[in-house]
Amino acid sequence: MCSHDPQRTSKNGVWTGLAYGRMRCVASFQEVGEKRGESNDKISFSLKLFVMMDWNDGHACQSHGHVDDPFHGHGGHSHGHGHGGMIPGFKPRSRGPMTDIAMDPTQQPKRHSYMEDGSSWDIIKATQFGIEDRCKELVEAGYDVRQLDKENVSLLHWAAINNRMELVKYYMSKGAIVDQLGGDLNSTPLHWAVRQGHLSMVIQLLRCGADPSLADGEGFCSLHLAVLFQHMATAAYLMAKGQEVDSPDLNGQTPLMLAAQKIIGPEPTNFLIKSNASVNAVDKVNRNSSLHCAVLAGNVDAAHVLLEAGASVDLQNAKGHTPIDLAHQVHSPLLIHMLNHIKQERIKSNSPCFRIVNQYKLHLQLLLSTVVMWLVGAIADLHSESWLLKGVLLACVLAVVNLVTRHLAGPSIQGFIPASTLIASLLWMLVTWCLWFLPDILHQALQLPQSHRISAVALSWVTDPGYIRATEEDKKRNVVLLAEAGCLDPRIFCTSCMMRKPIRANHCFACDACVAKQDHHSMWINGCIGARNHRYFVTFLFSLTLFGAWMFYGSINYWSKHCSLNYHKQGAWGVLTALVGCSPWVLYMFCIAFLHTCWASVSLLMQLYQIAVYGLTLSERMSLLQGKRRFPQSSSLRQNPYNLGLVQNTVNFFQLRCCGLFKPAIVDWTQQYSAVLNHPTGDTFHTV
Repeated sequence: MCSHDPQRTSKNGVWTGLAYGRMRCVASFQEVGEKRGESNDKISFSLKLFVMMDWNDGHACQSHGHVDDPFHGHGGHSHGHGHGGMIPGFKPRSRGPMTDIAMDPTQQPKRHSYMEDGSSWDIIKATQFGIEDRCKELVEAGYDVRQLDKENVSLLHWAAINNRMELVKYYMSKGAIVDQLGGDLNSTPLHWAVRQGHLSMVIQLLRCGADPSLADGEGFCSLHLAVLFQHMATAAYLMAKGQEVDSPDLNGQTPLMLAAQKIIGPEPTNFLIKSNASVNAVDKVNRNSSLHCAVLAGNVDAAHVLLEAGASVDLQNAKGHTPIDLAHQVHSPLLIHMLNHIKQERIKSNSPCFRIVNQYKLHLQLLLSTVVMWLVGAIADLHSESWLLKGVLLACVLAVVNLVTRHLAGPSIQGFIPASTLIASLLWMLVTWCLWFLPDILHQALQLPQSHRISAVALSWVTDPGYIRATEEDKKRNVVLLAEAGCLDPRIFCTSCMMRKPIRANHCFACDACVAKQDHHSMWINGCIGARNHRYFVTFLFSLTLFGAWMFYGSINYWSKHCSLNYHKQGAWGVLTALVGCSPWVLYMFCIAFLHTCWASVSLLMQLYQIAVYGLTLSERMSLLQGKRRFPQSSSLRQNPYNLGLVQNTVNFFQLRCCGLFKPAIVDWTQQYSAVLNHPTGDTFHTV
């Protein structure tokens, strides 16, 4: 949809127009929308979404890597990868031939004039700059397309590295060798295209019969190069076309080992693990695993990802060294602590006691929260005038909770603490209502909000929020289809789940899944709020707020009948002291109800506002607000394709019919896929 307009030097053609190309992308986005007759509001909405999305280094508009990536001259180039060591912020994508050209940083590079006559150029320069007429003229005059230049590079190499699609097709029709080896690294044109991230060129060369399993002079195959240069879209396509994720290079190293050793950061490592790479595979020479490589390189992020994926900390290499031994050799205290901690956790997880705890962890966490909440209230309600005694007992309870949490509770159990606390609060507030408040209140109907609240939280908890699921075959097929259609874009393709996303879907890193029409990840239900349980969650917030009001009423009614309170005589402090002395448990439950009612009521108001006024989810609203800060002149949030008006937004969300008065749109958001990058408007949804 958009093509970069690179700035070039007149001789060497070095690309320096990154920022210029990005501005051209934005301008092209607006131009296409105007040609389609779209409204300014929709163009602005799509433009904001475009700016907010990134693909690795931020070029969201490029479906096939760099559309017109660096122009590379053929003189004085170096084809080395430069993988001798790791540098923080390593950006191998910008490397390639011509990176060793000395340029004066005080001078701006000259832009090549498009009006310059190319009729006198040689075929190498014409190929680099994509002058098709001149190239065809020279080939028809007898130039052999298989001929190598003085640097042992063919025309197909130059066309591939500069993403000249039409010239590649023409040279192939004239007998060019698709797997011709050339250059300093003895690479094929496919290798050159992979290094530059030209996904469209990779697709074209594979269609012409290029072999992605061939190794270059350094022993790297196409998949290894795609990982080394962090072109994850290209790597995904190569794996979808049959390249094994654990295929070794000539040194026996898998792509995962190279990612852990050569690339700072967790993304490439995490991407390969998501693609089912083996974390315990070893190379042929040193018998090092991926974790060995990460430790040797000091790559803490990659080591963390590998340990979470189950990489062995006891695996020995050819010299008998474990990753812990190597961490001591490289003098990395952080890696030493991380590896020792994981080792201790795994030893502890093998004990029978821990297995039982892990098997019933949710039930035990709920029981612990219930008991702790009761203990705190029971200690406060002791018939003792000694606050010192109560303080000591409370400190003992907190110490036991801290000890149990640190030694038995893992990250998954700790993430369940807010939800278990909420359930325990519900239980004890219900008990308080029945045993303390109900005897003074004869109206049984006051119990109805309790059951309604419990059913609401149960529905929001157990209902599938709209997880997007796909088989491995479906994932590979979607990668191929999207890549060849030019739509392998993060707005419609999830690089974590490796599958196509429906519109309005987002990836939740806490759930490790894509969720249809995701609103947010709620710690109170320990799960995501999405298309299928969002309505239940809003109902839960309303019920919790209502039940909090009933608890306030019950507490005030109880105090008025059982406690002697006189604000005018006692003052605020006297009334508080009287409440504590009258019934500390009731005051304790009142405080818990107050805390839950505060966050529930605020969340309810925010949810109702964004649903009715904007027709957006919380995730979409936050993303658009972030884009609005970048573009202050942009349109209002109300002018978005999903806002159908206050009444219709409410009707659609709550599925209100009112005896046929309203007709809500029933949309299965798990199946709403966009064929283009622009988001559809609300009237184009497929209803079921």
